[in-house]
Formats: sequence, C-alpha cells, structure tokens
Amino acid sequence: MSARTKARKRAIDLLYGADLREISLNQAIEMEAERAKADPNRWNSWIYARQIVEGIAEHGDEIDELIETYAQGWTINRMPVTDRAIIRIGIWEILFNDEVPDGVAIDEAVEAAKSLSTDDSGSFVNGLLGRIAQTRA
Repeated sequence: MSARTKARKRAIDLLYGADLREISLNQAIEMEAERAKADPNRWNSWIYARQIVEGIAEHGDEIDELIETYAQGWTINRMPVTDRAIIRIGIWEILFNDEVPDGVAIDEAVEAAKSLSTDDSGSFVNGLLGRIAQTRA
C-alpha cells in the first residue's frame, strides 16, 4: 500500500470519526495530531492525511454542495458515513490538489469504497466523482 493510500485511509478514519462524534474537523485534526506526535510510525501517513482533512475543512461547503448537486437521488445525509468521507476526499483531490490526477483520485476512492463500504458503493462513488471530474474539463 502506497504512502498516499495509507494517508487517504487515515483521512477517511478521521472524517468518519468526526462525523460520528459530531465534532468539528478542526477538533479531529488536533486530536489526531497529538496521536501522530506520540507514535512515529503514524507520522509518515499523517502529513498527507492532515492536508486532505484541512482542505476538506476549508472547502467543505463547496464540496458538500457538489455532492448534493451530482448525487442523483441521494441527499448527503442519506449516504453511508463512510461513503461521504470517501467522496469528500475524492472531490478535494480532484478540485484542489493538482498533484493527483483525476483518474488516480477516482480509482483510489473507488477502491476504498469497495473495501470499506457497501457492495454498491464502488459504482456509486465512481459515477459521482466521474461526473464531478467532467465539470473541470
């Protein structure tokens, strides 16, 4: 598993935990930063994970508006928490991280959805992120 894939998984965990605990992303970032400082093995994947979550915190309203617009028949609150986290990461990478090609962002999100969420999540994530990526073209 690549370092960025590990970081994405940590970002999913962080977003998922913040959503379930109903805490702000900034609070979740602070808590995870303390854990990362205490465990050097966690530090390597923390740098990119933090960049992802900070980016989602900064652009959250825009990201969630895109989800609501392109989710065709799904409200953001109706989606599984894991799918919301994965989709938010994918959108952030597509729109706000020029270092990650759109195809890589989509593939990583689809693989995460297949392994961490429902049987239908991979195709749902693929379709949603694909539509959003096309808006950039």
